[in-house]
Amino acid sequence: MKNFTLFTRLCLVLGLTSLFLVTSCQNNDLIEVQELSPLSNYTMEPIEGQYVVVLKENMSGKYATQKYSERILSLKKDYLARFSDIKLTSEKVKQTYGYGVSGFAAELNEEQLLSLRKDSRIKSIEQDYTITLNPDLSILKGKPSGGGGGSPAQVIPWGISRVGGGLSGLGKTAWIIDTGIDLTHPDLNVDKNGRNKSFLGGIDANNPNDGNGHGTHVAGTVAAIDNTIGVIGVAAGATVVAVRVLDSRGSGSYSGVIAGVEYVGANGTDGDAANMSLGGPVSSVLNDAVIKASAKVKFAIAAGNESDDANNHSPSSANGTNIYTVSAMDKSDIFAYFSNYGTSVDFCAPGVSILSLWKGGGMNTISGTSMAAPHVCGLLLLGTVNSDKTVINDPDKIPDPIAHH
Repeated sequence: MKNFTLFTRLCLVLGLTSLFLVTSCQNNDLIEVQELSPLSNYTMEPIEGQYVVVLKENMSGKYATQKYSERILSLKKDYLARFSDIKLTSEKVKQTYGYGVSGFAAELNEEQLLSLRKDSRIKSIEQDYTITLNPDLSILKGKPSGGGGGSPAQVIPWGISRVGGGLSGLGKTAWIIDTGIDLTHPDLNVDKNGRNKSFLGGIDANNPNDGNGHGTHVAGTVAAIDNTIGVIGVAAGATVVAVRVLDSRGSGSYSGVIAGVEYVGANGTDGDAANMSLGGPVSSVLNDAVIKASAKVKFAIAAGNESDDANNHSPSSANGTNIYTVSAMDKSDIFAYFSNYGTSVDFCAPGVSILSLWKGGGMNTISGTSMAAPHVCGLLLLGTVNSDKTVINDPDKIPDPIAHH
């Protein structure tokens, strides 16, 4: 939000990624594929033969009157017809885009890839990647409790109090782009209107339920119900929608994350907020998708846990009026040692020893900018994010304002 410059590298806080950025070749008609350096905190592997292809033509208005599911099918048929000359088949197209990003992710052989690199209709091609979060402070500092057992009496986590949360979020909607959400957690108001969706393949293709815990923790900070059990969220009782882009290991693909952002942009409404507690090396396609989706839905994005400039990561380097990148602090308002920083950061929020919900109806205390972002997401549901102070010991010497209602 602080600036509107797009950068050329990327990063997922829960644990995604690294990828190939594609730019036009200066000396001939071929689009050149360039590999980015991986980030040390993440395990990333290229998905062999799979690419994210972006068209020059803006497809956002085409089939716009159709429901999302119908629109995606129409766009897929459109793309297959356009590129029938390279024998692109339906089963090889893994994701279809047409809201903010126009294009598709597909398995391509060498001949098909070369043909698309020569195609004047193509804007860019990025190598798709699978990314897996290495175990870090976010997962190891807390042990889940209460999963599948009795419901503990409600407590108010320190972070909720610090940002002035705990107010009613009834009637508001938060889209949680993460590992899914525990769909039956007794302390969450999970969407009942069929909007929960998974962008994973295989056995999890139609399963938005959280197999990891991270997404449920995020959802709890945003919107845990004000009742007699668990915790209370910043915007208590708001509806949370599971947009599952990461599996039980915290693994996903760039193409799936982009599809999840597109889904939120196409289905969200004014007043909604989305949370992305994930990141990886810079991707122009992912950044573009977030920027386009933020025209309708406000985004809270974790800055990252690398003690690095957030501009070196995505989606934290995506900037716009409705995009809020969030660094982390502890109970004493001191900047968290692990948190990313820099000019793309808009607010700082609680991110150390954060108690929230967990899969299996449980609770857990973990740390990370993954925990800071949902505090801001909740505040976005309540209205404008304000500040009552600046964080102490910000590494960039320009103290981030501490988010507050």
